[in-house]
Amino acid sequence: MAGFGQGTRRYPRSRGRTGSRTGPDRATLGIVGVICAVAGFFVLGIILGPVAMVCGWLAMGRAWTGTRSLPALVAVVLGAIDTLLAIIWLAGATTPGTGLF
Repeated sequence: MAGFGQGTRRYPRSRGRTGSRTGPDRATLGIVGVICAVAGFFVLGIILGPVAMVCGWLAMGRAWTGTRSLPALVAVVLGAIDTLLAIIWLAGATTPGTGLF
């Protein structure tokens, strides 16, 4: 009966209890994007390239303007290069006469 139901547990996600939604999450997405882009050059580039681009794009705040972090921009650029190289490799692997003689 201390507060007649007006305690602090009523709204657990009030402003004072949540952390910053822009700091560590965007930095983490940028770093994950760079890791996916670098790994995509060696294995599964057709999958890890677009994943790196999406992570970088989300880390940049889904906009080209404003303050951009370097890992996010690197993730987008390397992811695009990785995806392009994977598409070229797949197109070259499916040409007629591959592996006949």
